[in-house]
Amino acid sequence: MIKIAVLGYGTVGSGVVKVLNTNANIIAKRAGQEVGVKYVLDLRDFPDDPVQSKVVHDFNIILEDPEISIVVETMGGTKPAYEFVKKALLSGKSVCTSNKELVAAYGAELVHIAKSKSVNFLFEASVGGGIPVIRPLNQSLTADKIEQINGILNGTTNYILTKMAQDGSDFDVVLKEAQELGYAEKDPTADVEGYDACRKIAILTSLAYGQQVDYEDIYTEGITKITAKDFKYAKAIGAAIKIFGSSRRVGGKLYAMVAPQMIKSDNPLYAVNDVFNAICVTGNMLGDVMFYGKGAGKEATASAVVSDVVDAVKHMNINVMTIWDDEKMPVEPMDEMKNRFFVRIGESEKAKAESEFEEIKVVDGGIDGEFGFITGIMTESEFNDIIAGFDSFITRIRVGF
Repeated sequence: MIKIAVLGYGTVGSGVVKVLNTNANIIAKRAGQEVGVKYVLDLRDFPDDPVQSKVVHDFNIILEDPEISIVVETMGGTKPAYEFVKKALLSGKSVCTSNKELVAAYGAELVHIAKSKSVNFLFEASVGGGIPVIRPLNQSLTADKIEQINGILNGTTNYILTKMAQDGSDFDVVLKEAQELGYAEKDPTADVEGYDACRKIAILTSLAYGQQVDYEDIYTEGITKITAKDFKYAKAIGAAIKIFGSSRRVGGKLYAMVAPQMIKSDNPLYAVNDVFNAICVTGNMLGDVMFYGKGAGKEATASAVVSDVVDAVKHMNINVMTIWDDEKMPVEPMDEMKNRFFVRIGESEKAKAESEFEEIKVVDGGIDGEFGFITGIMTESEFNDIIAGFDSFITRIRVGF
């Protein structure tokens, strides 16, 4: 039997224990041997849970136990997760994690440590919850040159935008509803401001191009400024508003952002609604391939973690190669990225807009006193320079068609 330790007995950690217990027979068959939890590390005790007999409060117990071959990290954050994971890898134990903050910040370093020790650092659950996307990027799409990644990477924001579109409600109203239903945290900042999606697109982009992409370099814009009126304009042209994590290479340069976009029904991500996530990867030979499913949740995320555990068991003392160099890949300045823009201004400056922008497509949202339009393709800098001259500017949303 392979014995593992689980760090953190919260939502995902308890889910991992549940999956291992519930599906013990099928996991043993697929891994080639039984897998059992020997320790659960947590600051708390769980007297009413059978797991209590396995609970420890000192990580060194796990670190110094030669029977532990695999450590599952579900603590979240980087402290003390980074210290624990690094020590586990250096001691010759494989690590499987769902921790996007840890992977985005230290992924390249931890991948290299694992390789040097002939163990594995696996992180399928760090992006997209239960959706298998890390392993396909690392193993199945290796014949393709990745040209673009575009993903709905956060279930909370996708749920909020879906409800706003369906109900005609404003952001604050739907956010409160999402919190009451448990889809949004009490402090939703990481989700609604796009920080969660930013870390995930940084991980995917790093893997796609094999170099470190720092999430701090990626332009990030949340959904807090999206209004019910924006959806009236979107509906008028048969479009949806989604928030995407996007990256693309153009002429050898990398552009990346997290921001709301308007898309039409011919986009494969158009119909991805509610708490679901989806990632569309474009290869130069394969074209578009989409990964879709539950992007969060106890069982879905835990299932992805356990799939990594099985992979680690099957590759005991054999490193599964992951190309992720610590050499930094620069992200081009946002000012240089080219986009189309949906714009709302006061109706009084309609003639000025038609004069200042070389190409516009009028969008009639049926809102008195406003003029809505879509620009041609231009750089962010060019758009900002022009729109700065409008006194009645209300908002803009990038356009993905």
